[in-house]
Amino acid sequence: RRIPAHSPPPAASLPGHHAAAGPARPVRPVIANLLTTIRLLLVVPATLAFARSEFMSPLLLATVLTVAIATDYFDGIVARSRNTASPRGQLFDHTTDFLFVTCGLGGAALAGQVTPALPCLIVVAFSQYVLDSHFFYREKRLRMSFLGRWNGILYFVPLVMIGLSRLGMFEGENGMLTTPILLVSYVLLLSTAASIVDRAIAPLRGPRRSPA
Repeated sequence: RRIPAHSPPPAASLPGHHAAAGPARPVRPVIANLLTTIRLLLVVPATLAFARSEFMSPLLLATVLTVAIATDYFDGIVARSRNTASPRGQLFDHTTDFLFVTCGLGGAALAGQVTPALPCLIVVAFSQYVLDSHFFYREKRLRMSFLGRWNGILYFVPLVMIGLSRLGMFEGENGMLTTPILLVSYVLLLSTAASIVDRAIAPLRGPRRSPA
């Protein structure tokens, strides 16, 4: 078509004018994922520290546990507050939690502080959790149960107890706290087994909504 003689030139042709950039690439999910990644990087040193007390000073182990718990708490809050929560982010978060507690408890089992059956059963429970969510229920997001959610939180308890015992806040590794740590690990073993059974028989109870 013809351009009227007195029409202004296109804005892009004006001196000093730059075409508007396209929409900025969203970077907000990086913040939550960065927190999760920090926790993931702590898996190996934490495992070695729980297996061999001389690998890491008690204060450093306490710092590692504090950072792990803090990042676990805040990564979900950041993702939800910025509206960037996603099924992939949830899977990354929960897999990192699984690796941290399972490997940490595995190291503690090598040191004789928790029952070796606990980390083994956690592997079974987490595998069932992921497979059920994606293949049985056909959901993109992981389908959590009430008992499974609480188990995921309580798996940190024996690790924290070990960390506190090494700080000398109780009777020490070879004192009174050794028995409570072992007892807690057996309680978690039973609750993990109950969670596995609960998830296995859930289809027999009919469809239900997963907890928010």
